[in-house]
Amino acid sequence: MENTGMNTAPASSGATPVPAGATAATAVAVAPAEAPDLVTVPTRQGLEAVDIIRRAAGLPGGVGPVLHDGSDDTLGFLVPPGTADAWDMPGSACTQTNGRGMRFGDVSPTAGDTGWLLPPEAVGPVTDPEVLRAALGEAARLIEAADNCR
Repeated sequence: MENTGMNTAPASSGATPVPAGATAATAVAVAPAEAPDLVTVPTRQGLEAVDIIRRAAGLPGGVGPVLHDGSDDTLGFLVPPGTADAWDMPGSACTQTNGRGMRFGDVSPTAGDTGWLLPPEAVGPVTDPEVLRAALGEAARLIEAADNCR
């Protein structure tokens, strides 16, 4: 997934992202220190991980906002800032957004046909990286087992 220049606000703001081209009247820039990181994974694994996290009632925090790309190649999970510093999950990537292109208001992302699978207003502020790591690992194992049954 390409960096779409969009993300959500910190948990305390309750804001919704808008495209980077939003006007000053409808958007406010976020300080880089508050910008979440973005974990991107193949769509199949990401969808499995979303299901795993949602089914696991005992996991704290649940799943946060999830972006999907228009080509259906990848999903992007918003995670707390600083996650990229220690992210080492094979088959995925974690990038720092550093607040580049971050805007907030009432408009959904439109860049490159990117949209929300799970919009910020419907879920928690970000996904806990340890919960995501465990779910991605389980998803990879489920996919491998399913593919080996063919």
